[in-house]
Amino acid sequence: MTRADSITDRAGQFFIGGEWVAANATKTLDVVSPETEKTICQVAIGTAGDLDRAVLAARAAFPSYAETSVAERRELLGEIVNVYKKRFGEMGATISMEMGAPISFATRFQAGAGMGHFKTAHSLLETFQFHEDMGPTAIVREPIGVIGMITPWNWPANQISCKVAGALAAGCTMVLKPSEVAPLSAMLIAEILDEAGVPKGVFNLVNGDGPGVGTAMASHPDVDAISFTGSTGAGIDVAIKAAPTVKRVGQELGGKSANILLADCDFDAEVKKGVTLCLRNSGQSCNSPTRMLVPKDKMAAVAARAKEIAESLQVGSPADTETQMGPVVSKRQWDKIQGYIHSGIKEGATLVTGGPDRPDGLATGYYVKPTVFADVKPDMTISQEEIFGPVLAIIGYEDEADAIRIANDTPFGLAAYVSSADHARAQGVARKLNAGMVTINMAVADSKAPFGGTKQSGNGREWGAAGIEEYLEVKSVMGWNAA
Repeated sequence: MTRADSITDRAGQFFIGGEWVAANATKTLDVVSPETEKTICQVAIGTAGDLDRAVLAARAAFPSYAETSVAERRELLGEIVNVYKKRFGEMGATISMEMGAPISFATRFQAGAGMGHFKTAHSLLETFQFHEDMGPTAIVREPIGVIGMITPWNWPANQISCKVAGALAAGCTMVLKPSEVAPLSAMLIAEILDEAGVPKGVFNLVNGDGPGVGTAMASHPDVDAISFTGSTGAGIDVAIKAAPTVKRVGQELGGKSANILLADCDFDAEVKKGVTLCLRNSGQSCNSPTRMLVPKDKMAAVAARAKEIAESLQVGSPADTETQMGPVVSKRQWDKIQGYIHSGIKEGATLVTGGPDRPDGLATGYYVKPTVFADVKPDMTISQEEIFGPVLAIIGYEDEADAIRIANDTPFGLAAYVSSADHARAQGVARKLNAGMVTINMAVADSKAPFGGTKQSGNGREWGAAGIEEYLEVKSVMGWNAA
């Protein structure tokens, strides 16, 4: 038995008050391998009673943890990084097993992103200002209290760690409900935090589904804030449930990100970058550049290049180190993506490569063909709705103004991309894009930059200093400094 397999022994337990405890109820849910379609283990599904226990533990731990010094919190975050490093390979293997990411990608990028947020929070506490003087007034930033966290399955370690690291740095306690589809990496994070010495009750974990634990968490009177990452529909439901208790709700929701290739860019290089980023993680990233906007006279050439790149990807077992794209996470997700592919064909988009059903030779597992559509109209379903799968829509535009209009013509506003040989021109376009994050010429992601969106993509910010600020209340103290 590998250490990645051994985490399944925790599947019937929750982490509450610094201890692994049995669930109140006996209801379970199968955690299914996306590769084999067989059950890995059965995870306990919590109840409102289980959540109450966790919230009580977090509430009891809050006063003492909120009083810890910045130096103490920084030391704790440093120790979490040390323990995480020891279990880094196990984290990658666990993520690969539960949600199907190729082992090389799951280890380097998925597990790496998770550790990166703890390292970033540790670094930021060197200079983060919890107290500022403005003449006679002091501006004090204090921890909110108990944070309820609801996280998705697509980047599990990343989404959990960015929330947990920010909350620990701020001085908050927390209760986490990870996705029931991919809960094993969350339990591994609980073990890491425990081994690193996080005080009892500061971090608590209850597995469960949205209608059970998620609803109870959102409406709980002793949860002071909710940090939610997931679909727009689920985020709306969480906000509605949270409204009667007037708690803060941070939402990182869906996306339909445009990737504008301006006429002066290097199309050979930029199409490769765009297709590769769109299809990585099997397209299961909220900020994936799923709409590639190109000049109309470049459509045929871009489609041919996109076809070449998509068909070069090695699709196969997540356990194979040579695999570049594994299966999508579940049968439900596979069915949803197939529906969108059929929609694209029915609505008249040109199917360049890929299409319905599984790739040849992969009869078992939730594999989707890397799919590219060209001649996509801005109002087509595959252009407007988040597919969350390896499907790229190539859309033609008349001129720069038309590209910006098409890019902004979506209910979402999470991310956008623009490429140009003229950096000043790319900057000008970036300013006009209605998105929380814009990437120029496929720059490397910055873990200290705020992550979040506009419109139906949400209203909060995570990562870096913004991720710490999400868990702080601002207090003005007039007369703090004597005249």
